[in-house]
Amino acid sequence: QVPLAESGGGSVQAGGSLRLSCKTSGYTFRNYYMAWFRQAPGKEREGVAVTSTGGGTTCYHDSVKGRFTISRNNANNTVYLQMDNLKPEDAAMYYCAKPRQAGDLRCSGLLENERFIDSWGQGTQVTVSS
Repeated sequence: QVPLAESGGGSVQAGGSLRLSCKTSGYTFRNYYMAWFRQAPGKEREGVAVTSTGGGTTCYHDSVKGRFTISRNNANNTVYLQMDNLKPEDAAMYYCAKPRQAGDLRCSGLLENERFIDSWGQGTQVTVSS
């Protein structure tokens, strides 16, 4: 496992925006897809967004398409999640995640199955009030 440090969570009203960041270290960041997952109270953790090694391929959970944008900066080992038009149902703990395998992966496969993940951040809380 490697350290993943999320930041940027907080409380917003519905319709608002937040930008999450995840700073990593200890491995060759640019060689790995990166992902964001979330877990709401009483629900299973679910994949939210995935980016390929260079950022050219992304995929999203259907519920966030058109509202969330995942991006990365390989120069500073950071992955971001821009969240716009937030809804109360987006409230959750958000986790940055690194897959076990380097190189090309199936984006949707990583999004849908956390068994490919070998490192998790500590999470950052997002609260959305209606």
